[in-house]
Amino acid sequence: MSMTLTLLPGIPLISPGDDLASLILLAIEQAGLKLVDNDILVAAQKIISKAEGQLVNLGSVTPSPRARELAVQIQKDARFVELILRESAEVLRTRPGTIIVQHRLGFVCANAGIDYSNVRGEGTPTEEWVLLLPENPDASARNLRQQLEAATGTRLGVLIIDSHGRAWRMGIAGVVIGLSGVPGLVDLRGEPDLFGYTLRITQVGAADELASAASLVMGQAAEGTPVVHVRGFPYPLRESCLAELLRPRDQDLFR
Repeated sequence: MSMTLTLLPGIPLISPGDDLASLILLAIEQAGLKLVDNDILVAAQKIISKAEGQLVNLGSVTPSPRARELAVQIQKDARFVELILRESAEVLRTRPGTIIVQHRLGFVCANAGIDYSNVRGEGTPTEEWVLLLPENPDASARNLRQQLEAATGTRLGVLIIDSHGRAWRMGIAGVVIGLSGVPGLVDLRGEPDLFGYTLRITQVGAADELASAASLVMGQAAEGTPVVHVRGFPYPLRESCLAELLRPRDQDLFR
């Protein structure tokens, strides 16, 4: 078995309203590839958010009293904190520089996934612009997949990924925040191991494993390579959604 991850060249800086499917198809051609059934496209969250117009100028944000209070505690811009609160279902932890929240999409992350890096707005200083996560990443993945499948006549999978920290390890890693056509979990319970023991617990976070591999190829700074083509994924493609990857609160030992 082998799996190949290929960076797609020539993806430009994305602006609101850009046709990502057309840009990806052009990049696939430039890479000398042709899409076939069971290929997967992995896209960085930033290009999805930018195409969907999720840029916010902090100058347009009026912080609430709670945001002002939290901003003093964590030493951040109160307008930035206000956006975090708007994007969050619950604040879980705070410390200077960071707020850990349950995002409105259901996962736990720092600063509600709102980002200053690699964000540029027109006509104002760069630091005044921030980028929110997509409104509905599953829907974004599904729409992109449908456009690519319609254009190529193939059956594909699409992942939208972001970089998250982890409660039990240092360093960020790529994780899925939206998916379509790729299994989030692969359930191996009931399967035998090498010695014939029946697995009772093992569920593989296959989509997150692929997200981390693609993130490693993309890079985390100024590489400008936000889309990866994947061939040889070792599990059958199927319909899926982010919810299957989210641990229920009653099973979350960190809360």
